[in-house]
Amino acid sequence: MFLTIPTAMTWTRIVAIPLIIGVFYLPLPMAMCNTIAAILFMVFAATDWLDGFLARRLNQTSSFGAFLDPVADKFLVCASLLVLVHLQRTDVFVALIIIGREIAISALREWMAQIGASKSVAVHMLGKLKTAVQMVAIPFLLYDGVVFQVVETHFWGQILIWLAAVLTIWSMAYYLQKAIPEIRARVKR
Repeated sequence: MFLTIPTAMTWTRIVAIPLIIGVFYLPLPMAMCNTIAAILFMVFAATDWLDGFLARRLNQTSSFGAFLDPVADKFLVCASLLVLVHLQRTDVFVALIIIGREIAISALREWMAQIGASKSVAVHMLGKLKTAVQMVAIPFLLYDGVVFQVVETHFWGQILIWLAAVLTIWSMAYYLQKAIPEIRARVKR
């Protein structure tokens, strides 16, 4: 099924990218741009959980939806990281780690699927934890202010984005470790 409710929700994450970027080009005070971008990111990031829930609940799972879901996540996260680097709210090194890992693991998964070994690099809890930390860090850094007169989002966003970078490296090492036996078996042939 090409267009289902869950798949349409997944598409919204891709559509969100120019909206989040475009906010910073509006003739509005920066604090308002920050707030709008952070809210947009949180709303669209929530569709990641919701589309999966609805796909299972409505029995509308599809191979296209399974393909598009991680692609939409990666687009949203990578675009947001580039905005944050441009706004000088995160280090380019963090963005390179996270974006580089996404490219490398996506390529690894594609190759493993081609050789019939995709189960060895199936999504693991470590990857889900990395994603969850990113999804909290990014809106904190987009907001770049104080919430409830207590939470300094830039400070906590920096801690969380660096934690996400560490989890990114750790999860990449995990997936590579799982793939190495299969890679060795293919190279020996």
